[in-house]
Amino acid sequence: MEVTRIFDLLPYCELKFKPKDDLLASKENGHWVKYSIKQYREIVDSISYGLLASGVQPGDKIAQISANRAEWNFVDMAIMQIGAIHVPIYPTISESDYKYILGHAEVTYIFISGMDLLRKIQHILPEIPHIKGVYIYKEQDGLKNLNDLILMGRNNPDQPLLEQRKAAIQEDDVATIIYTSGTTGNPKGVMLSHKNIISNFKSVSYIPPFDENAKTLSYLPLCHVYERMLNYLYQYLGFSVYYAESIGTITDNMKDVKPEILSTVPRLLEKIYDKLHSAGHKLTGARRWIFFWALHLALRYELNGTNGWFYELKRKIYDKLVYVKWREALGGKRLLVVSGGAALQPRLARLFTCAGIDVIEGYGLTETSPVIAVSDFTKNGIKFGTVGPVLRGVQVKIAGDGEILCKGPNIMKGYYKEPEMTKEAIDSEGWFHTGDLGQLEPEGQLKITGRKKELFKTSFGKYISPQPIEDTFKESLFIGQIIVVGENRKFAGALIVPDFDFLKSWCNVKEIEYTTNLEMIGMPRIRKRFQTEINHYNKLFGDTEKIKSWDLLGEEWTFETGEITPTLKLKRNAIAKKYADKISTLFE
Repeated sequence: MEVTRIFDLLPYCELKFKPKDDLLASKENGHWVKYSIKQYREIVDSISYGLLASGVQPGDKIAQISANRAEWNFVDMAIMQIGAIHVPIYPTISESDYKYILGHAEVTYIFISGMDLLRKIQHILPEIPHIKGVYIYKEQDGLKNLNDLILMGRNNPDQPLLEQRKAAIQEDDVATIIYTSGTTGNPKGVMLSHKNIISNFKSVSYIPPFDENAKTLSYLPLCHVYERMLNYLYQYLGFSVYYAESIGTITDNMKDVKPEILSTVPRLLEKIYDKLHSAGHKLTGARRWIFFWALHLALRYELNGTNGWFYELKRKIYDKLVYVKWREALGGKRLLVVSGGAALQPRLARLFTCAGIDVIEGYGLTETSPVIAVSDFTKNGIKFGTVGPVLRGVQVKIAGDGEILCKGPNIMKGYYKEPEMTKEAIDSEGWFHTGDLGQLEPEGQLKITGRKKELFKTSFGKYISPQPIEDTFKESLFIGQIIVVGENRKFAGALIVPDFDFLKSWCNVKEIEYTTNLEMIGMPRIRKRFQTEINHYNKLFGDTEKIKSWDLLGEEWTFETGEITPTLKLKRNAIAKKYADKISTLFE
Protein backbone atom coordinates (compact mmCIF):
# COMPACT_ATOMS: atom_id res chain seq x y z
CA MET A 1 0.00 0.00 0.00
CA GLU A 2 1.03 3.63 -0.50
CA VAL A 3 1.83 5.89 2.46
CA THR A 4 0.25 9.27 1.68
CA ARG A 5 -0.79 10.31 5.21
CA ILE A 6 1.54 9.81 8.15
CA PHE A 7 -0.86 7.49 9.99
CA ASP A 8 -0.79 5.19 6.92
CA LEU A 9 2.46 3.93 8.43
CA LEU A 10 0.47 1.76 10.82
CA PRO A 11 -1.29 -0.51 8.30
CA TYR A 12 1.77 -0.26 6.06
CA CYS A 13 4.04 -1.73 8.77
CA GLU A 14 1.55 -4.48 9.59
CA LEU A 15 1.24 -5.52 5.95
CA LYS A 16 4.88 -5.18 4.87
CA PHE A 17 6.98 -6.52 7.74
CA LYS A 18 7.11 -9.71 9.76
CA PRO A 19 5.65 -9.48 13.28
CA LYS A 20 7.97 -8.32 16.06
CA ASP A 21 7.34 -7.59 19.70
CA ASP A 22 9.52 -4.49 19.80
CA LEU A 23 8.51 -2.12 17.02
CA LEU A 24 8.53 0.47 19.83
CA ALA A 25 10.16 0.17 23.25
CA SER A 26 10.53 2.44 26.29
CA LYS A 27 12.33 1.76 29.54
CA GLU A 28 10.21 1.89 32.70
CA ASN A 29 11.42 0.99 36.20
CA GLY A 30 14.56 -0.59 34.79
CA HIS A 31 12.81 -2.77 32.20
CA TRP A 32 12.12 -2.33 28.50
CA VAL A 33 8.38 -2.20 27.81
CA LYS A 34 7.85 -3.32 24.22
CA TYR A 35 4.99 -2.95 21.77
CA SER A 36 4.19 -4.90 18.61
CA ILE A 37 2.59 -3.24 15.61
CA LYS A 38 -0.71 -4.89 16.54
CA GLN A 39 -0.60 -3.43 20.08
CA TYR A 40 0.50 -0.08 18.63
CA ARG A 41 -2.51 0.06 16.27
CA GLU A 42 -5.00 -1.04 18.91
CA ILE A 43 -3.85 1.63 21.39
CA VAL A 44 -3.85 4.35 18.71
CA ASP A 45 -7.37 3.48 17.60
CA SER A 46 -8.60 3.44 21.20
CA ILE A 47 -7.17 6.92 21.81
CA SER A 48 -8.77 8.13 18.57
CA TYR A 49 -12.15 6.74 19.66
CA GLY A 50 -11.72 8.47 23.02
CA LEU A 51 -10.95 11.80 21.33
CA LEU A 52 -13.93 11.39 18.99
CA ALA A 53 -16.18 10.67 21.98
CA SER A 54 -14.80 13.85 23.58
CA GLY A 55 -15.99 15.88 20.60
CA VAL A 56 -12.62 16.61 18.94
CA GLN A 57 -13.20 18.06 15.47
CA PRO A 58 -10.99 18.15 12.34
CA GLY A 59 -8.54 21.01 12.62
CA ASP A 60 -8.59 21.11 16.43
CA LYS A 61 -5.12 21.64 17.91
CA ILE A 62 -3.92 19.09 20.46
CA ALA A 63 -0.62 19.60 22.29
CA GLN A 64 1.77 17.02 23.65
CA ILE A 65 4.55 17.75 26.16
CA SER A 66 6.70 14.71 26.70
CA ALA A 67 10.13 13.19 26.60
CA ASN A 68 10.72 10.38 24.10
CA ARG A 69 8.70 7.26 24.79
CA ALA A 70 6.29 4.92 23.05
CA GLU A 71 3.26 6.89 24.28
CA TRP A 72 4.43 9.87 22.23
CA ASN A 73 3.73 7.83 19.10
CA PHE A 74 0.36 6.59 20.33
CA VAL A 75 -0.90 10.11 20.89
CA ASP A 76 0.73 11.46 17.71
CA MET A 77 -0.93 8.94 15.40
CA ALA A 78 -4.28 9.09 17.21
CA ILE A 79 -4.45 12.87 16.80
CA MET A 80 -3.59 12.85 13.11
CA GLN A 81 -5.89 10.04 12.00
CA ILE A 82 -8.99 11.89 13.20
CA GLY A 83 -7.99 15.04 11.31
CA ALA A 84 -6.83 17.04 14.34
CA ILE A 85 -3.47 18.83 14.33
CA HIS A 86 -0.62 17.77 16.61
CA VAL A 87 1.28 20.57 18.39
CA PRO A 88 4.36 19.00 20.02
CA ILE A 89 6.05 21.17 22.63
CA TYR A 90 9.51 20.92 24.20
CA PRO A 91 9.46 19.81 27.85
CA THR A 92 12.20 22.34 28.63
CA ILE A 93 10.88 25.70 27.40
CA SER A 94 10.07 28.72 29.56
CA GLU A 95 6.71 29.45 31.16
CA SER A 96 6.21 32.44 28.85
CA ASP A 97 6.77 30.25 25.79
CA TYR A 98 4.30 27.63 27.06
CA LYS A 99 1.72 30.35 27.57
CA TYR A 100 2.34 31.85 24.14
CA ILE A 101 2.23 28.55 22.21
CA LEU A 102 -0.84 27.13 23.96
CA GLY A 103 -2.71 30.39 23.42
CA HIS A 104 -1.50 31.15 19.90
CA ALA A 105 -2.26 27.63 18.66
CA GLU A 106 -5.68 27.66 20.40
CA VAL A 107 -4.93 24.25 21.90
CA THR A 108 -7.99 22.29 23.09
CA TYR A 109 -6.41 19.25 24.80
CA ILE A 110 -2.95 18.64 26.28
CA PHE A 111 -1.17 15.33 26.78
CA ILE A 112 1.68 15.48 29.27
CA SER A 113 4.08 12.78 30.39
CA GLY A 114 4.38 13.41 34.13
CA MET A 115 3.63 15.48 37.20
CA ASP A 116 6.88 17.44 37.07
CA LEU A 117 5.91 18.88 33.68
CA LEU A 118 2.31 19.41 34.71
CA ARG A 119 3.41 21.47 37.72
CA LYS A 120 5.32 23.80 35.36
CA ILE A 121 2.17 24.78 33.47
CA GLN A 122 -0.75 23.98 35.81
CA HIS A 123 -1.09 27.52 37.11
CA ILE A 124 -1.22 29.09 33.63
CA LEU A 125 -3.87 26.73 32.20
CA PRO A 126 -6.84 28.79 33.52
CA GLU A 127 -5.51 31.67 31.41
CA ILE A 128 -5.72 29.64 28.16
CA PRO A 129 -9.33 29.99 26.94
CA HIS A 130 -9.60 27.06 24.51
CA ILE A 131 -8.32 24.24 26.74
CA LYS A 132 -10.95 21.60 27.48
CA GLY A 133 -8.86 18.94 29.17
CA VAL A 134 -5.44 17.66 30.23
CA TYR A 135 -4.35 14.02 30.20
CA ILE A 136 -1.31 12.74 32.06
CA TYR A 137 0.34 9.50 30.91
CA LYS A 138 0.29 7.60 34.21
CA GLU A 139 -2.34 7.29 36.90
CA GLN A 140 -2.38 10.15 39.39
CA ASP A 141 -5.05 10.76 42.00
CA GLY A 142 -7.65 13.24 40.83
CA LEU A 143 -6.24 13.64 37.32
CA LYS A 144 -7.34 12.26 33.97
CA ASN A 145 -4.77 9.91 32.52
CA LEU A 146 -4.08 8.30 29.18
CA ASN A 147 -5.55 4.96 30.28
CA ASP A 148 -8.82 6.72 31.10
CA LEU A 149 -9.00 7.98 27.52
CA ILE A 150 -8.07 4.55 26.13
CA LEU A 151 -10.82 2.95 28.24
CA MET A 152 -13.31 5.57 27.05
CA GLY A 153 -12.35 4.73 23.48
CA ARG A 154 -12.73 0.99 24.01
CA ASN A 155 -16.18 1.56 25.49
CA ASN A 156 -17.19 3.87 22.61
CA PRO A 157 -15.66 2.41 19.42
CA ASP A 158 -17.10 4.35 16.47
CA GLN A 159 -15.25 2.72 13.59
CA PRO A 160 -17.47 4.19 10.83
CA LEU A 161 -16.76 7.72 12.09
CA LEU A 162 -13.02 7.00 12.40
CA GLU A 163 -12.89 5.62 8.86
CA GLN A 164 -14.87 8.63 7.63
CA ARG A 165 -12.37 11.00 9.27
CA LYS A 166 -9.41 9.11 7.80
CA ALA A 167 -10.88 9.11 4.30
CA ALA A 168 -11.40 12.88 4.43
CA ILE A 169 -7.74 13.63 5.17
CA GLN A 170 -5.64 14.65 2.17
CA GLU A 171 -1.86 14.56 1.82
CA ASP A 172 -1.68 18.37 1.65
CA ASP A 173 -3.62 18.83 4.90
CA VAL A 174 -1.71 20.20 7.89
CA ALA A 175 -0.55 17.33 10.10
CA THR A 176 1.36 19.30 12.69
CA ILE A 177 2.33 22.77 13.84
CA ILE A 178 5.84 22.83 15.22
CA TYR A 179 6.87 25.94 17.11
CA THR A 180 10.50 26.86 16.51
CA SER A 181 12.17 28.50 19.45
CA GLY A 182 14.24 30.90 17.38
CA THR A 183 17.00 33.08 18.77
CA THR A 184 14.82 36.19 19.13
CA GLY A 185 11.12 37.02 19.56
CA ASN A 186 8.15 34.71 20.01
CA PRO A 187 8.25 31.14 18.66
CA LYS A 188 6.93 30.69 15.10
CA GLY A 189 4.36 27.99 14.33
CA VAL A 190 5.56 26.06 11.29
CA MET A 191 2.68 24.28 9.51
CA LEU A 192 3.80 20.99 7.97
CA SER A 193 1.54 18.77 5.89
CA HIS A 194 1.51 14.98 5.67
CA LYS A 195 3.13 15.30 2.24
CA ASN A 196 5.90 17.57 3.54
CA ILE A 197 7.12 15.05 6.09
CA ILE A 198 6.42 11.90 4.06
CA SER A 199 8.35 13.25 1.06
CA ASN A 200 11.28 13.81 3.39
CA PHE A 201 11.47 10.38 4.99
CA LYS A 202 10.85 8.62 1.69
CA SER A 203 13.67 10.60 0.09
CA VAL A 204 16.20 9.43 2.69
CA SER A 205 14.88 5.88 3.01
CA TYR A 206 17.55 4.47 0.66
CA ILE A 207 20.42 5.52 2.93
CA PRO A 208 20.36 3.13 5.95
CA PRO A 209 22.12 -0.10 4.88
CA PHE A 210 20.00 -2.33 7.13
CA ASP A 211 16.92 -4.53 6.87
CA GLU A 212 13.84 -4.70 9.11
CA ASN A 213 15.79 -6.50 11.86
CA ALA A 214 17.70 -3.30 12.68
CA LYS A 215 17.34 -1.47 15.99
CA THR A 216 17.62 2.26 16.59
CA LEU A 217 18.18 4.25 19.76
CA SER A 218 16.36 7.57 19.99
CA TYR A 219 17.24 10.30 22.47
CA LEU A 220 16.85 13.63 20.63
CA PRO A 221 13.47 15.28 21.34
CA LEU A 222 10.64 13.88 19.22
CA CYS A 223 9.02 17.31 19.36
CA HIS A 224 11.82 18.50 17.05
CA VAL A 225 11.18 17.76 13.38
CA TYR A 226 14.63 16.19 12.88
CA GLU A 227 14.11 13.29 15.27
CA ARG A 228 10.42 13.11 14.45
CA MET A 229 11.03 12.61 10.73
CA LEU A 230 13.62 9.93 11.48
CA ASN A 231 11.17 8.30 13.88
CA TYR A 232 8.72 7.94 10.98
CA LEU A 233 11.55 6.74 8.71
CA TYR A 234 12.40 3.95 11.13
CA GLN A 235 8.78 2.79 11.12
CA TYR A 236 8.64 3.05 7.31
CA LEU A 237 11.65 0.70 7.16
CA GLY A 238 10.34 -1.65 9.85
CA PHE A 239 13.16 -0.90 12.32
CA SER A 240 12.69 -1.33 16.08
CA VAL A 241 12.79 2.02 17.88
CA TYR A 242 14.11 2.06 21.45
CA TYR A 243 13.79 5.32 23.41
CA ALA A 244 16.71 6.17 25.68
CA GLU A 245 15.83 7.06 29.26
CA SER A 246 17.84 10.29 29.10
CA ILE A 247 20.98 11.71 27.57
CA GLY A 248 22.84 10.53 30.66
CA THR A 249 21.95 6.89 30.04
CA ILE A 250 22.85 6.71 26.35
CA THR A 251 26.08 4.74 26.85
CA ASP A 252 24.35 2.13 29.02
CA ASN A 253 21.34 1.99 26.70
CA MET A 254 23.59 1.47 23.69
CA LYS A 255 25.34 -1.47 25.34
CA ASP A 256 21.93 -2.88 26.22
CA VAL A 257 20.11 -2.35 22.91
CA LYS A 258 23.10 -2.67 20.53
CA PRO A 259 21.51 -0.41 17.91
CA GLU A 260 22.50 -0.07 14.27
CA ILE A 261 21.41 3.59 14.07
CA LEU A 262 21.79 6.57 16.37
CA SER A 263 20.75 10.11 15.45
CA THR A 264 22.54 12.82 17.36
CA VAL A 265 23.85 16.35 17.50
CA PRO A 266 27.60 17.03 17.24
CA ARG A 267 27.84 17.80 20.96
CA LEU A 268 27.40 14.12 21.87
CA LEU A 269 30.17 13.10 19.46
CA GLU A 270 32.39 15.77 20.98
CA LYS A 271 31.71 14.33 24.44
CA ILE A 272 32.50 10.81 23.24
CA TYR A 273 35.76 12.07 21.74
CA ASP A 274 36.65 13.85 24.99
CA LYS A 275 36.04 10.61 26.92
CA LEU A 276 38.20 8.66 24.50
CA HIS A 277 40.98 11.21 24.88
CA SER A 278 40.72 11.15 28.67
CA ALA A 279 40.71 7.33 28.69
CA GLY A 280 43.89 7.34 26.63
CA HIS A 281 45.67 9.52 29.19
CA LYS A 282 44.88 6.96 31.89
CA LEU A 283 46.79 4.25 30.02
CA THR A 284 50.46 3.64 30.64
CA GLY A 285 53.48 2.49 28.69
CA ALA A 286 53.08 0.96 25.25
CA ARG A 287 49.29 0.83 25.49
CA ARG A 288 49.19 4.60 25.83
CA TRP A 289 51.50 5.16 22.86
CA ILE A 290 49.49 2.78 20.68
CA PHE A 291 46.22 4.49 21.68
CA PHE A 292 47.42 7.97 20.71
CA TRP A 293 49.09 6.78 17.51
CA ALA A 294 45.69 5.31 16.57
CA LEU A 295 43.92 8.53 17.57
CA HIS A 296 46.20 10.77 15.55
CA LEU A 297 46.01 8.43 12.56
CA ALA A 298 42.20 8.64 12.67
CA LEU A 299 42.25 12.44 12.74
CA ARG A 300 44.12 12.41 9.39
CA TYR A 301 41.73 9.97 7.69
CA GLU A 302 40.68 10.54 4.08
CA LEU A 303 38.04 8.63 2.16
CA ASN A 304 38.61 6.05 -0.57
CA GLY A 305 42.17 5.20 0.43
CA THR A 306 43.46 8.62 -0.57
CA ASN A 307 46.19 8.49 2.10
CA GLY A 308 47.79 5.50 0.36
CA TRP A 309 48.41 1.81 1.04
CA PHE A 310 50.78 2.31 3.98
CA TYR A 311 48.24 4.47 5.84
CA GLU A 312 45.54 1.85 5.21
CA LEU A 313 47.86 -0.89 6.50
CA LYS A 314 48.41 1.00 9.74
CA ARG A 315 44.69 1.61 9.97
CA LYS A 316 44.01 -2.15 9.80
CA ILE A 317 46.54 -2.79 12.56
CA TYR A 318 45.10 -0.10 14.82
CA ASP A 319 41.60 -1.36 14.09
CA LYS A 320 42.44 -4.69 15.75
CA LEU A 321 44.28 -3.01 18.64
CA VAL A 322 42.17 0.09 19.35
CA TYR A 323 39.20 0.91 17.11
CA VAL A 324 37.40 -2.36 17.77
CA LYS A 325 37.23 -1.41 21.46
CA TRP A 326 35.65 1.92 20.57
CA ARG A 327 32.95 0.12 18.58
CA GLU A 328 32.33 -2.32 21.43
CA ALA A 329 31.71 0.63 23.77
CA LEU A 330 28.96 1.78 21.36
CA GLY A 331 27.19 -1.56 21.13
CA GLY A 332 29.55 -3.62 19.00
CA LYS A 333 27.54 -3.71 15.76
CA ARG A 334 27.98 -1.76 12.56
CA LEU A 335 26.71 1.66 13.64
CA LEU A 336 25.32 4.46 11.50
CA VAL A 337 25.44 7.82 13.28
CA VAL A 338 23.31 10.57 11.74
CA SER A 339 24.43 14.03 12.85
CA GLY A 340 22.33 17.16 12.48
CA GLY A 341 21.17 20.31 14.21
CA ALA A 342 24.57 22.02 14.05
CA ALA A 343 27.83 21.84 12.11
CA LEU A 344 29.85 18.67 12.65
CA GLN A 345 33.57 19.25 13.00
CA PRO A 346 35.36 17.49 10.11
CA ARG A 347 37.92 16.01 12.53
CA LEU A 348 35.13 14.12 14.32
CA ALA A 349 33.74 12.79 11.05
CA ARG A 350 37.24 11.64 10.07
CA LEU A 351 37.94 10.01 13.40
CA PHE A 352 34.74 8.00 13.73
CA THR A 353 34.69 6.99 10.06
CA CYS A 354 38.28 5.77 10.30
CA ALA A 355 37.30 3.73 13.36
CA GLY A 356 34.58 1.92 11.40
CA ILE A 357 31.67 3.99 12.74
CA ASP A 358 29.72 5.44 9.82
CA VAL A 359 28.95 9.12 10.38
CA ILE A 360 26.76 11.03 7.97
CA GLU A 361 25.72 14.65 8.31
CA GLY A 362 22.49 16.33 7.27
CA TYR A 363 21.25 19.89 7.01
CA GLY A 364 17.83 21.47 7.05
CA LEU A 365 15.28 23.50 8.99
CA THR A 366 11.91 22.93 10.59
CA GLU A 367 10.43 24.78 7.62
CA THR A 368 11.91 22.17 5.23
CA SER A 369 10.58 19.08 7.06
CA PRO A 370 13.62 19.15 7.76
CA VAL A 371 16.26 17.71 5.38
CA ILE A 372 17.63 19.76 2.48
CA ALA A 373 20.91 17.89 2.04
CA VAL A 374 22.41 14.78 3.62
CA SER A 375 25.43 12.55 3.17
CA ASP A 376 24.90 9.05 1.80
CA PHE A 377 26.96 6.05 0.66
CA THR A 378 26.77 6.68 -3.08
CA LYS A 379 29.69 8.03 -5.13
CA ASN A 380 30.54 11.55 -3.85
CA GLY A 381 27.93 11.02 -1.15
CA ILE A 382 30.34 11.94 1.65
CA LYS A 383 32.82 14.79 1.69
CA PHE A 384 34.23 15.95 5.01
CA GLY A 385 33.27 19.55 5.76
CA THR A 386 30.02 19.36 3.76
CA VAL A 387 26.48 18.21 4.53
CA GLY A 388 26.36 15.93 1.51
CA PRO A 389 24.37 16.07 -1.72
CA VAL A 390 21.06 17.88 -2.06
CA LEU A 391 18.15 15.59 -1.19
CA ARG A 392 16.50 13.75 -4.05
CA GLY A 393 13.42 15.62 -5.27
CA VAL A 394 14.58 18.90 -3.71
CA GLN A 395 16.09 21.89 -5.54
CA VAL A 396 18.74 24.19 -4.13
CA LYS A 397 20.26 27.34 -5.57
CA ILE A 398 22.65 29.88 -4.11
CA ALA A 399 21.44 33.48 -4.26
CA GLY A 400 23.69 36.34 -5.28
CA ASP A 401 24.44 37.18 -1.64
CA GLY A 402 25.34 33.55 -0.87
CA GLU A 403 22.04 32.58 0.79
CA ILE A 404 20.81 28.99 0.34
CA LEU A 405 17.38 28.86 -1.34
CA CYS A 406 15.31 25.69 -1.44
CA LYS A 407 12.26 24.46 -3.36
CA GLY A 408 10.45 21.12 -3.21
CA PRO A 409 7.67 19.03 -1.65
CA ASN A 410 9.31 19.45 1.77
CA ILE A 411 8.68 23.20 2.02
CA MET A 412 6.22 24.14 4.77
CA LYS A 413 2.71 25.39 4.10
CA GLY A 414 3.56 28.53 6.05
CA TYR A 415 3.73 30.08 9.50
CA TYR A 416 0.50 29.71 11.48
CA LYS A 417 -1.42 33.03 11.63
CA GLU A 418 1.56 34.84 10.07
CA PRO A 419 0.88 35.39 6.33
CA GLU A 420 3.30 38.31 6.01
CA MET A 421 6.08 36.36 7.66
CA THR A 422 5.33 33.46 5.31
CA LYS A 423 5.61 35.75 2.25
CA GLU A 424 8.94 36.98 3.54
CA ALA A 425 10.25 33.42 3.86
CA ILE A 426 8.84 31.94 0.62
CA ASP A 427 9.16 34.17 -2.46
CA SER A 428 6.72 34.43 -5.36
CA GLU A 429 8.55 31.66 -7.26
CA GLY A 430 8.24 29.21 -4.36
CA TRP A 431 11.86 29.42 -3.15
CA PHE A 432 12.25 29.19 0.62
CA HIS A 433 14.95 31.52 1.96
CA THR A 434 16.89 29.59 4.61
CA GLY A 435 18.88 32.48 6.06
CA ASP A 436 21.99 30.29 5.84
CA LEU A 437 24.98 30.97 3.62
CA GLY A 438 26.50 28.20 1.56
CA GLN A 439 28.06 26.95 -1.64
CA LEU A 440 27.70 23.91 -3.87
CA GLU A 441 30.90 21.91 -4.27
CA PRO A 442 31.99 20.73 -7.76
CA GLU A 443 30.91 17.15 -6.93
CA GLY A 444 27.44 18.33 -5.84
CA GLN A 445 27.72 18.48 -2.04
CA LEU A 446 26.37 21.45 -0.12
CA LYS A 447 28.72 23.32 2.20
CA ILE A 448 27.39 25.66 4.89
CA THR A 449 29.54 28.77 5.29
CA GLY A 450 27.63 30.85 7.82
CA ARG A 451 24.38 32.46 8.86
CA LYS A 452 23.18 35.50 6.89
CA LYS A 453 21.78 37.39 9.88
CA GLU A 454 24.86 36.70 11.97
CA LEU A 455 27.25 38.59 9.69
CA PHE A 456 28.74 41.64 11.35
CA LYS A 457 30.97 44.44 10.10
CA THR A 458 34.10 45.69 11.82
CA SER A 459 34.85 49.40 12.10
CA PHE A 460 37.14 48.94 9.09
CA GLY A 461 34.14 47.87 6.99
CA LYS A 462 35.12 44.18 6.80
CA TYR A 463 32.34 41.59 7.07
CA ILE A 464 32.87 38.63 9.40
CA SER A 465 30.76 35.46 9.54
CA PRO A 466 31.21 34.22 13.12
CA GLN A 467 29.86 30.67 12.77
CA PRO A 468 32.69 29.16 10.68
CA ILE A 469 35.23 30.71 13.06
CA GLU A 470 33.37 29.31 16.08
CA ASP A 471 33.08 25.86 14.51
CA THR A 472 36.81 25.79 13.82
CA PHE A 473 37.82 26.90 17.31
CA LYS A 474 35.51 24.28 18.84
CA GLU A 475 37.79 21.64 17.32
CA SER A 476 40.04 22.40 20.28
CA LEU A 477 39.60 19.91 23.10
CA PHE A 478 39.81 22.82 25.53
CA ILE A 479 36.91 24.81 24.05
CA GLY A 480 33.35 23.74 24.80
CA GLN A 481 31.44 26.84 23.63
CA ILE A 482 32.46 30.09 21.99
CA ILE A 483 30.90 33.25 20.60
CA VAL A 484 32.75 35.58 18.25
CA VAL A 485 31.90 39.29 18.62
CA GLY A 486 33.14 42.54 17.14
CA GLU A 487 30.30 44.53 15.56
CA ASN A 488 31.71 48.01 14.71
CA ARG A 489 34.95 47.20 16.53
CA LYS A 490 38.47 47.24 15.11
CA PHE A 491 38.90 43.46 15.39
CA ALA A 492 37.14 40.22 16.35
CA GLY A 493 36.99 39.07 19.96
CA ALA A 494 35.54 36.01 21.67
CA LEU A 495 34.00 34.78 24.88
CA ILE A 496 34.97 31.16 25.54
CA VAL A 497 33.43 28.53 27.79
CA PRO A 498 36.02 25.82 28.43
CA ASP A 499 35.18 22.15 28.11
CA PHE A 500 35.42 21.71 31.87
CA ASP A 501 35.45 17.91 31.75
CA PHE A 502 38.51 17.96 29.51
CA LEU A 503 40.10 20.78 31.50
CA LYS A 504 39.81 18.68 34.67
CA SER A 505 41.41 15.74 32.89
CA TRP A 506 44.24 17.94 31.57
CA CYS A 507 44.86 19.41 35.04
CA ASN A 508 45.03 15.90 36.48
CA VAL A 509 47.67 14.87 33.92
CA LYS A 510 49.64 18.07 34.60
CA GLU A 511 49.28 17.55 38.36
CA ILE A 512 47.41 20.83 38.81
CA GLU A 513 44.96 20.83 41.71
CA TYR A 514 41.47 21.55 40.36
CA THR A 515 39.37 23.69 42.69
CA THR A 516 36.44 25.49 41.05
CA ASN A 517 35.75 26.43 37.45
CA LEU A 518 36.00 30.13 38.26
CA GLU A 519 39.32 29.78 40.04
CA MET A 520 40.81 27.62 37.29
CA ILE A 521 40.02 30.01 34.41
CA GLY A 522 41.88 32.74 36.25
CA MET A 523 45.12 30.75 36.63
CA PRO A 524 47.94 32.20 34.49
CA ARG A 525 49.10 28.73 33.44
CA ILE A 526 45.66 27.79 32.16
CA ARG A 527 45.14 31.11 30.38
CA LYS A 528 48.53 30.65 28.74
CA ARG A 529 47.42 27.20 27.52
CA PHE A 530 44.27 28.72 26.03
CA GLN A 531 46.35 31.39 24.30
CA THR A 532 48.31 28.57 22.66
CA GLU A 533 45.01 27.16 21.33
CA ILE A 534 43.94 30.60 20.08
CA ASN A 535 47.27 31.09 18.31
CA HIS A 536 47.00 27.68 16.64
CA TYR A 537 43.53 28.18 15.19
CA ASN A 538 44.12 31.84 14.31
CA LYS A 539 46.61 30.62 11.69
CA LEU A 540 43.67 29.24 9.70
CA PHE A 541 42.06 32.66 9.19
CA GLY A 542 42.77 35.96 7.51
CA ASP A 543 43.88 38.92 9.60
CA THR A 544 40.40 40.44 10.01
CA GLU A 545 38.97 37.09 11.22
CA LYS A 546 41.64 36.32 13.82
CA ILE A 547 40.58 36.36 17.49
CA LYS A 548 42.70 39.16 18.93
CA SER A 549 41.07 39.48 22.35
CA TRP A 550 39.29 36.84 24.40
CA ASP A 551 38.11 35.92 27.87
CA LEU A 552 37.04 32.73 29.64
CA LEU A 553 33.71 32.18 31.37
CA GLY A 554 33.20 29.99 34.41
CA GLU A 555 29.75 28.62 33.61
CA GLU A 556 28.39 26.60 30.70
CA TRP A 557 25.65 28.04 28.48
CA THR A 558 22.41 26.10 28.72
CA PHE A 559 18.86 26.38 27.51
CA GLU A 560 17.69 26.83 31.10
CA THR A 561 19.98 29.84 31.67
CA GLY A 562 18.94 31.39 28.35
CA GLU A 563 22.09 31.44 26.21
CA ILE A 564 21.16 28.66 23.76
CA THR A 565 18.02 27.34 22.09
CA PRO A 566 16.72 23.78 22.63
CA THR A 567 18.58 22.85 19.42
CA LEU A 568 21.84 24.23 20.91
CA LYS A 569 22.07 27.34 18.71
CA LEU A 570 23.53 30.45 20.29
CA LYS A 571 21.11 33.18 21.36
CA ARG A 572 23.53 35.90 20.35
CA ASN A 573 21.45 38.84 21.51
CA ALA A 574 20.85 37.24 24.91
CA ILE A 575 24.56 36.50 25.34
CA ALA A 576 25.52 40.01 24.23
CA LYS A 577 23.14 41.50 26.79
CA LYS A 578 24.14 39.19 29.64
CA TYR A 579 27.88 39.68 29.11
CA ALA A 580 27.85 43.28 27.87
CA ASP A 581 30.50 44.40 30.36
CA LYS A 582 32.86 41.53 29.54
CA ILE A 583 32.45 42.13 25.81
CA SER A 584 33.22 45.83 26.26
CA THR A 585 36.35 44.91 28.19
CA LEU A 586 37.58 42.81 25.24
CA PHE A 587 37.93 45.95 23.13
CA GLU A 588 39.34 48.37 25.69
